[in-house]
This record gives sequence, C-alpha cells and structure tokens, in this order.
Amino acid sequence: SLDIRTHQTVHLCGKWLLLWTPLVLFLITSITNGQIRYSIPEEMKKGSLIGNVAQDLGLDVRRLRSGRARIVSGERSQYAELKADKGILVVSEKIDREELCGEVAPCSFSLEIILENPIELHRVTVEVLDVNDHAPTFKNNVIRLEISESATIGSHFDLESAYDPDAGINGLQNYVLSPNDHFVLKQHSNADGVRFAVMILQKALDRELNPQLSLKLIAADGGAPQRSGTVNVEISVLDVNDNPPIFNQSMYKAAVLENAHIGTHITTVNASDSDSGSNGLITYSFSNVKGKAAETFQIDSFSGRITVTDNIDYEKDKKFEMRVIAKDQGGLSDASKVVIEVIDSNDNAPVINIMSFSSIISEDVAPGTTVAVFNVKDADSERNGKITCSIDSNLPFKIKSSLTDYYNLLSDVAFDRETTPEYNITITATDSGALPLSTQSFLHLKISDVNDNAPIFTKTNYLASVFENDSPGLSILSVSAHDSDWNQNARTSYFLEDAEISGSPVSSFVSINAESGIVNAVRSFDYEQIKQLVFTVRAQDGGSPPLSSNVSVKILIQDQNDNPPQVLYPVQTGGSVVAEMVPRSAEVGYLVTKVVAVDVDSGQNAWLSYKLQKATDRALFEVGLQNGEIRTIRQVTDKDAVKQRLTVIVEDNGQPSRSATVIVNVAVADSFPEVLSEFTDSTHDKEYNDNLTFYLVLALAVVSFLFITCLVVIISVKIYRWRQSRILYHSSLPVIPYYPPRYSDTLGTGTLQHVYNYEVCRTTDSRKSDCKFGRAASQNVLVMDPSSTGTMQRMQGEKSILDEPDSPLEVSATQIN
Repeated sequence: SLDIRTHQTVHLCGKWLLLWTPLVLFLITSITNGQIRYSIPEEMKKGSLIGNVAQDLGLDVRRLRSGRARIVSGERSQYAELKADKGILVVSEKIDREELCGEVAPCSFSLEIILENPIELHRVTVEVLDVNDHAPTFKNNVIRLEISESATIGSHFDLESAYDPDAGINGLQNYVLSPNDHFVLKQHSNADGVRFAVMILQKALDRELNPQLSLKLIAADGGAPQRSGTVNVEISVLDVNDNPPIFNQSMYKAAVLENAHIGTHITTVNASDSDSGSNGLITYSFSNVKGKAAETFQIDSFSGRITVTDNIDYEKDKKFEMRVIAKDQGGLSDASKVVIEVIDSNDNAPVINIMSFSSIISEDVAPGTTVAVFNVKDADSERNGKITCSIDSNLPFKIKSSLTDYYNLLSDVAFDRETTPEYNITITATDSGALPLSTQSFLHLKISDVNDNAPIFTKTNYLASVFENDSPGLSILSVSAHDSDWNQNARTSYFLEDAEISGSPVSSFVSINAESGIVNAVRSFDYEQIKQLVFTVRAQDGGSPPLSSNVSVKILIQDQNDNPPQVLYPVQTGGSVVAEMVPRSAEVGYLVTKVVAVDVDSGQNAWLSYKLQKATDRALFEVGLQNGEIRTIRQVTDKDAVKQRLTVIVEDNGQPSRSATVIVNVAVADSFPEVLSEFTDSTHDKEYNDNLTFYLVLALAVVSFLFITCLVVIISVKIYRWRQSRILYHSSLPVIPYYPPRYSDTLGTGTLQHVYNYEVCRTTDSRKSDCKFGRAASQNVLVMDPSSTGTMQRMQGEKSILDEPDSPLEVSATQIN
C-alpha cells in the first residue's frame, strides 16, 4: 500500500511526463523515417490539431496536394482527418479514451497515409492521453451490513469497491470512512492493483443503544481537479431473535388504473428483521381484509408483492385500505398499512337527463326563451368527467350552463312556423378524455301557430260574366284565399264589403258563401239597367284578433234578347191618320218614307232588319232590309188605288228574334181633294164606333157604382139599429129614439160624390226612352183629323220631333181601320 506522500510524488511525476512526452516522441520520429507518433488528450473538440504531418515527415505541402495524400487504412481512422491543403492532421470525431481502450494503457491507434507519384506510405500512431473526466462510483448506493451485537473487537468487514475507468493517477487512489466510534478503515490492493477497503470493529456494538449505524464511504482519485464518489454504509446490529420484523414504511401508497388486467403488479411491501437465520425469515399476509378488497388483491407471502386478482371499477371503489402483517419464524411480527388509489379511466359515457322540456312553443316567443333544461352527469372524474354540450350549428338554438352540470337550451332567433313548423334537436354531450366518449339525446319541438299572416287571394282580381234574366241563386264565381297559418288561424271566411251599386247596397245584387267563397246572384239582372257589378270581397281568418285582405270582383252582365224593337217613325196615333203622299208620276225607286226603329238590347240583339209583311199592292212597294226605306218598284199608274196600306215588320237578330209591326198609309194621288173622300169616310165610321163603345162602358160603370152604394147604406143602417137595440136592452131607461143633428136620409135624393181614379199605364221601357228624331223620312205627309171640317193639311219638308216617351211601342194592325 501507498501512503499519502507516495501518492503525491507519483502525481508530480505523471505531470512531468505529460509535459515532456511530445518532445521525446518528436525526436524518435525524426530518427525513424516514414513513421511518426503523436500524443493528444482525450475529449478534444472536433477540428482540433493533432500534428503537422507535412513538417514532421519533411514533405512540402505541394507534394501532399500533387500526391493526393490521404488516409487509406487504420483501426481507428474515423477519429482523424488529413487536411492535405494545409498538411495537418486534425480530430474528426470526439475521442473517449475509456470507450476506445477501456483499462488498457497506454491507449493509442494507428493509421496509414499514402502519396502517389511516386507512391509513399507513412504510418502515424496517435496516443490518447487520459483526462480525469470520471469520478469513482459504487455499484450500489447503499452498502447494508448486518452485524451481531456479539461480534468481537477486531472483526473485519469487507466493503464494496469503487470503480474509476480513468487510468494512472486519474484512477482510484484512496478510501475515507466518515468518523465514528465503532469502526476504522483499512485499505488493501489486489495483485491486479485494484484497491478495496475493510472495516475493523474497534468498539463493541450495543443493539439497545445503537441498533443501526449509518456511515459514509468516500472513494477519491488522484486527478486534478480531484473527483470522488460516496456510498452509504448501513449497519444493522443483530440480536438473538429478540427483534421483530420491521416494515421500512409505516404506510405504503400505490395507484392502480381501473380495469387493470388480472396479475398487474401494484406495489411491494418490505419488512426487515435484525435477527439472522431462521429468526430473520419473514412472511407477509393480509390481516382481516373483508369485502371487495379480499377478492381484488393478493400478496405474495415471501416477496411482499401485491397484485390484482379481479376487475377494478373506479365508480364503485375509489380507494382500498388494507393491513399487512410481516411475521418472522420466531412468531414476532410487524404491521403496515397499504393504501391503493384507483386511477380513473374514461370508460363511462356522459348521461343526459331531460329535466324539463316544452315540446310545443309559440312562434312569437322572444329569442332567449328556455326550451329545455337538462342535466348531464359522467361517472368518471377530473378530465374524464369534464363535459362539453353542443347542438347542430344550423339550428336556431344555443346551450347555456346555468348551474353545475345543469344546462338550458335557449332559442337563438325568432321562430316562423310557416317556414319551419318543427325542429329535430340533437343534444350531444362529450367528455374530455384522451379517447372522448359522447352521448346524444333527441328532442322533437313543434312550433305552435300565431295569427301573423293574413289570407291571400289566389288572384289579384276576379272577373266573371252572367247573362241577364238568369234566375236568382245562380252561382256566378268562386273566390279563394289561402292563409299560411294553421288551424283556427287559417280558417278563412268571406264577406262582402259594404258598398252601393246604382244607389242600392251590393248585398241586394249578390251574396257570398262565407265558407266556400261562392258568389251567388240574389236577383235577376237587367242588362238595360246595369251592365256590370264591381264590388270588394273581404277574406278574414279566425284568429284573435282576426286578419283580413280584400280583392276586387267584377261581374259583367251579358245581354239577352229580351226587348223587341221600338218603332219611332212613322208615329202611330189614335186620333188622326197619317198618310204618305206619292204622286202618280213617281218613277221607279221613288222614296215614299222610311221606317225608323231602335232596340234597347246590345250587340247582335240590336241588329234590325225590315220586311214588308202585307201590302195593298205588293208589286208597287218594297222595303229596304237594312235601312227600312219604302220605295216604289215600278211606275205608278192611274189604275193604282188611291189608298195603299202597308204592314212592315221589324225584327232583331237575337235568338230567338223579337219583332214589331207598323202600318204605313200611303196616298197615291196628285191632289188633296182626290184623297179626301177616301180617308174621311173611314174616319167618321171609326169615330162613331169609338163613341159607342165609350158610352156603353160609362153606363155600366154608373150602374155598378149605384148598386154598391145602396148595398153599403142598407148594411150600415142594419148594423146601427142592432147596436141601438142592444143598448136599450141592457139599459133600464125607457126607449127614446134619438136622432143626431143634421141627420139626412141616405135614401133621399142627395147627390153622391163621384170619385174617379185614373191609372196611367206605361211600358216598362217607356221611362228610358229619350230618343229624338229630326226630319221625317217622307216628303209629303197627309194628316186627317175627324173632328175638323174635313180640311186636309199638307206638310212638306216639316221637321217632326217626337215628345211622347210614354207612347206604346207596339202598334197592331187593328189600330187603324
């Protein structure tokens, strides 16, 4: 063994050799041609200079470049690199001497450099010098010794050796034991130079005073700076089985993942017994473990290893506490507590509970209205139990957290039932586990209707037509309106808006079915009175308050041929005879007169045609079909009768057609006296007949009036006498006839007052006739008045205006005889 002074001397010699070794190697290299040797310390950085090869080999740098100098071989050629352009050898990779050579000393590697033209081969040997870059280390952190208290003084106890991979002075040089009262340290070396330490007991141990001794063993090298390593020496003082096993922990804490596989190792308990031999042999067991823990875990009786024997569910058991007993062979024991925490795994999906849900909600609710309240729970814990709730982003809803684990589903916009009457809402709850689990809940929400839409007619206006004289109650047309609301709010009723047509309320013309919207005629229409009906129909829904809209309805009255033609000229009078004069010298086509007629109907129903129905001489006259002109169709002769009577029929173009007839008297003569006798005779006869008829009717009326008057008087007298007799019968007074003053006998010769009632009868269309006509069609008009002295007035070119709107429109052939 070496003492401290010897160690210092060797350390100084090592430093001197490190300083002079390059110089000695250079001298040796110069002597040996083609072979050089370098020495470098380990752990040099990449690119560090190893040596100037060109200079040491006596070569020019240009020779190295022209000879393409390079390293061709070598056992550790990757550690060095040749810079041919500079002629130097540098470190290409960091060198660790301990890795390169281990415990071999000295440590070196060789490589060959080749040049061409001419070929030269040079060997380079690089020695790697040790650097104190490692500290001595012990294999274990603690050296445990069990020494009986009966051990004698001077007993030796070998300690674990330290290891230092450095070499020479940088290797392990010395051991030092921490100061204590019981042991001293002795150092020894093996034949191979490995140093080790031995503790020698110098003072007896007393277990009762010091059952455990803790010392520190320090191992130091000789490098600069010096490095060292430390190990704890734990000494247990043994007794003769008077010590029970002792657990190294009063409580063991461990964690296990739920759903861990059967056989999973959880923890290992450890107890120590200061006794030796069989007295120190310890067995482990659970003490009074009941319930789930006894089925879930087991302990190895010799090793104290605790493993899983059944499935573990965090949601049922979050922690297990068990008592472990360690017992030696002598019957002594110790107890410890084992606490096993169960680590949650994300094996439970969230659970959604709908606490409150309004399946029907009104469309007019404000945004932010609560639709549903729900609770979400997750049996997992911490991150695995953190829940996030969501719904489809396209739905008009949002989720807001109100209390812990409670959420509100709120409306986000205003609803419109007519656009979307219902929603299918999917609520998704997702936890935050590494592999997240999720649950969905489905809600079906219906939107109840609010009367926010008025009825809309299918057309902007309605147009229909109806024939006049159709029967009342006829269906004319049907209006229809659509309401996009629902149920009662969409129930549409139809009404007529109050209005007047030609001074009469619209309801006197048409009616409407409130349910179907069918418009019916209330009465028969007359085209000549009213040609169209324009009124407004209102469609009203059944909401509260109701909404409505209006539409204009126009009904056109179509004409029917219900009016015959009206003859305006020639005028038919009862008191005088009108005759057209035709001279006997009249040529063919002579215009005698023109029949003028109108028809109050319209269209083709008012197209008139004229035909000659009868004539005294049909070969003499003709009537224009369209214009009603009466013309001669041959030359008038002396043989033609003076009095010509023509019957013209006027027909319209309706289906069926209606007609009127007119009698035209024509006088064929050159002078008035010639015609006078013809028309005068006939006039007197007619007047006589008319007067006779009048007197007969008047006499009949007077006789009837007198008979009725007498009958009334007689009945009145009878009634009066009967009443008087009744009064006298009930009265006790004597009967005294009483006559009121100024009593006159009804049977006297007094004159009865005659009252005449006159009724004027007019045609239905007479009140509308306001036609005026200008010049007469005939050039010569002969008027015969029977009450005159027989004078005949001749009117030529006289303008005649008809001022009799109430004159009859139809003249029969019997009016003029």
